[in-house]
Amino acid sequence: MRWASAVCVGNETNTVIVKQWCRKLRNYFMKNTRIYKMAFAGVYPLYIKKAEKKGRSKEEVDQIIYWLTGYDKDSLQNILNDKTDFETFFNEAPALNENVSKITGKICGYRVEEIEDPLMQKIRYLDKLIDELAQGRAMEKILRV
Repeated sequence: MRWASAVCVGNETNTVIVKQWCRKLRNYFMKNTRIYKMAFAGVYPLYIKKAEKKGRSKEEVDQIIYWLTGYDKDSLQNILNDKTDFETFFNEAPALNENVSKITGKICGYRVEEIEDPLMQKIRYLDKLIDELAQGRAMEKILRV
């Protein structure tokens, strides 16, 4: 299964198909911890592709990651080079942003603020922020400034 489907990547013509696929996958991913062992470097290009397809930039994706996790440019590059998994990526994050509780809304049918598994919640926070970027939201609003 591709991560892109799990984060509901799709174009406007495939919206219905993507929503159906997300419904099927959401229970799978919310109960399955295999995602924790996926390399962040494998998903990172998908985040960038999703943002760029909507006219946003790699730098904005990076800014979101820095804001959420406390990583900087060099540490993010090391994570990508080392093929660090999601579990390690979030567990070793320098500092989860103090405004993370302000991230609300749905991602693939789940309210991010109600996800009980802390690691899955962090992954979904990142998904939600990337979705907001792709939807054209202003960076100040995405970063809850």
